[in-house]
Amino acid sequence: MQIVLLSGGSGKRLWPLSNDVRSKQFIRMLKGTNGEPESMVMRVYRQIMETVPGAAVTIATGKKQVSAIKNQLGDTVNICVEPGRRDTFPAISLAAAYLKDVLGVDAEEPVVICPVDPYVEQQYFHAVKRLGELAAEETADLLLMGMEPTYPSEKYGYIIPEDSEAVSGVRAFQEKPDLETAKRYLSQGALWNGGVFACKLGYLLKKAHDQIDFTGYQDLYDNYSSVKSISFDYAVVEKEKSVRVFRYSGEWKDLGTWNTFAEAMDGETLGKVTLNETCENTNVVNELNIPILCMGCKNMVIAASGDGILISDKGQSSYIKPFVDRMEQQVMYAEKSWGSFTVLDVQEESLVIRIVLLPGHGLHYHSHEHRDEVWTVMSGEGRVILDEVERRVKAGDVISMPAGCRHTVFADTELKINEVQLGRDITVEDKIKHELT
Repeated sequence: MQIVLLSGGSGKRLWPLSNDVRSKQFIRMLKGTNGEPESMVMRVYRQIMETVPGAAVTIATGKKQVSAIKNQLGDTVNICVEPGRRDTFPAISLAAAYLKDVLGVDAEEPVVICPVDPYVEQQYFHAVKRLGELAAEETADLLLMGMEPTYPSEKYGYIIPEDSEAVSGVRAFQEKPDLETAKRYLSQGALWNGGVFACKLGYLLKKAHDQIDFTGYQDLYDNYSSVKSISFDYAVVEKEKSVRVFRYSGEWKDLGTWNTFAEAMDGETLGKVTLNETCENTNVVNELNIPILCMGCKNMVIAASGDGILISDKGQSSYIKPFVDRMEQQVMYAEKSWGSFTVLDVQEESLVIRIVLLPGHGLHYHSHEHRDEVWTVMSGEGRVILDEVERRVKAGDVISMPAGCRHTVFADTELKINEVQLGRDITVEDKIKHELT
């Protein structure tokens, strides 16, 4: 069985911990099995490996998220990269072509598609496994998972089943309703549409070719920008006649806002935080290396990072997106496949960055035309290469690289480096990659 995890979305609703590079699924705030906080993508991937042994996992995502995925899951996970954002039908079509042409998956193999970021327990993945088995048994061309609602929600679409059996035909699909309409749906036995479905790979490929003119994976990838942006629900699900819904009654949460995310946090606080005895129902996350003291805070969420500080009533935190949309700022922190970087200081003609390189990893061999750089090794050991000349480095070493100097660094142990960039035109575009000889 193949499992495709859809990892999209921007970093608006969980600002300032999330941004255009680090979406909510990469924030390490959930309780992990080893005592260390883990992210949604780490949790979901671990749960699949524990519950569905033998399943092959592919993550469909955009270019900006690839480094964070490799950082958190390693280099061996299959990643189908979207060249741009075109909604779920093009993304799933590209993933289907990737499975066939790149991974060599047979057209008869069942595929389960689901979001990468639900907050669930192991029971959910037993249901995912069962959904894939139903697809293999050909009980219908398309199998959906319907979540039994716990309240009349205005956030989800609804599936109206034909009966109350564990696997049922579908009477109708409904859009996200207002509160009164949601109550009426629940009285009809409606289920939340969680965006989880299963079918055979050949079915996905047929639907893709029916609506998109392409010859194979590479052709679709190369011409992805011209594909119509449309959701899989609109393009396929709501038009399908041979469709059934599998009822799921376990815990299922969409941690899409600070209010809901706080419920799943590993404790009330993360980082350097002190809550006095008068605080109630307050969660604080601090990624800064300075303390936060909270006194008399009630029903609040407070989050601090290099990107900003949020202080909000939990109910109001759901309305953060339009305010963040109006902010213009560069990304101050990001996880990369080789480690991470944090912007420490921004001046008119200088920039200071903290680079953390994981053992065995290194940067691209590169140069800059318009800026000089100085590296100060803060901790760890490794190797630098300057214009083809290699030297060992350790804590306390300082390396200067004028504009035009080709350079890279490799970590033998975890390597922390402060990088000072100096110049009148400091941009991410000023980077020329080279091959090491």
